[in-house]
Amino acid sequence: MTKVVVISGSLRMEKSNATKILTPFIEGMMQAGASVELFYIKRLNIKPCLGDLYCWNKNPGQCHIKDSMQMLYPKLREADILVLATPVYIPLPGEMQNLVNRLMPLIDPVLKRRGGRTRARMHADVKISKIALVSASGWWELGNFGTVVRIVKELAEDASVDFAGALLRPHASAMAEDKEKTEKILEAARQAGFQLVEKGRISRNLLKVISQPLIPEEP
Repeated sequence: MTKVVVISGSLRMEKSNATKILTPFIEGMMQAGASVELFYIKRLNIKPCLGDLYCWNKNPGQCHIKDSMQMLYPKLREADILVLATPVYIPLPGEMQNLVNRLMPLIDPVLKRRGGRTRARMHADVKISKIALVSASGWWELGNFGTVVRIVKELAEDASVDFAGALLRPHASAMAEDKEKTEKILEAARQAGFQLVEKGRISRNLLKVISQPLIPEEP
């Protein structure tokens, strides 16, 4: 069975716009037979990384900070897919950035040049092979997601795992204004979850449906 860990940085949690997309996405993954665990960062205690490289130099793979990450690390090591969900702040909510930084103990401190860049790999006991992103923004332009997508895509590439795709919902608050299009968006999110587990990647067509305009761009 495919195991998925979903970590949401949405501070409004179940009431957030990102969760509107995340919920059917999770349903699709479960319909494809995956086991999914969802964690909201607001309900966790994740302290900032101290930058002392303890998890790389002194005790590789182990973090000495005692907080909620000690509960998450074993679950992450057993997961096949990691899904990060977040609203767009400038660029991420602080708690979400802490989480990304604290993933460092999962990465083996053996660096190699691949494709002209310095890269690493996950530790041998870490099963994560794919990372996906779900994100929502109040702004109209897809370009507003650029930094968030780049952070998650770079995380995947640095760890030499597959970036499986990004479900992006701009002007997310407008979903209440067009029920017909919103139903298609939510169904596409469900199909995307199913497809991720079944095929390991999400089609561009589904991602386009999820990101489609709901209101005209203001002049």
